[in-house]
Amino acid sequence: MKALVLSLLVVVAAAERPSLSYDAPAPHTSSPVQQIPIIRDERVHPAADGTYSFDVETGDGIVRHESGGPGGAQQGTVSFTFPDGQIFNLQFVADLNGYQPQSPFLPVAPAFPHPIPAHALEQIERGRLELEARAREDQRQSSSQGQASPSRNYGQPQ
Repeated sequence: MKALVLSLLVVVAAAERPSLSYDAPAPHTSSPVQQIPIIRDERVHPAADGTYSFDVETGDGIVRHESGGPGGAQQGTVSFTFPDGQIFNLQFVADLNGYQPQSPFLPVAPAFPHPIPAHALEQIERGRLELEARAREDQRQSSSQGQASPSRNYGQPQ
């Protein structure tokens, strides 16, 4: 038994310890990195009242303009061209009402209120009739007993 424990300790001591450091992955040499030039970069750094602006345009067609004012309100535009030639445009405002983007590329929710399906209307009507029947039953029980009994239905808070 002692020989087994001793041999296990020797094996553990002789084992190669894993590296506890991380080396960054080697760069891929198959595809060279393409440097995109910045054509325009005009910035007005934040002033004391919080106003700022910047205009940036890159060589691959990305154009971004943003400006902000006191209180954190911001507005701006972003545009670029998709590989198929479509031009993407996005305008946005970010203020006390939240972030409000506008673009023909953004999905649009269906108009509300949407029509309620017939089966849902039937269930709503069935529930209304059941509540009315239960209220009539409670009324009848309380009048026949001569005393008020607790209601099983509770209304809106007063």
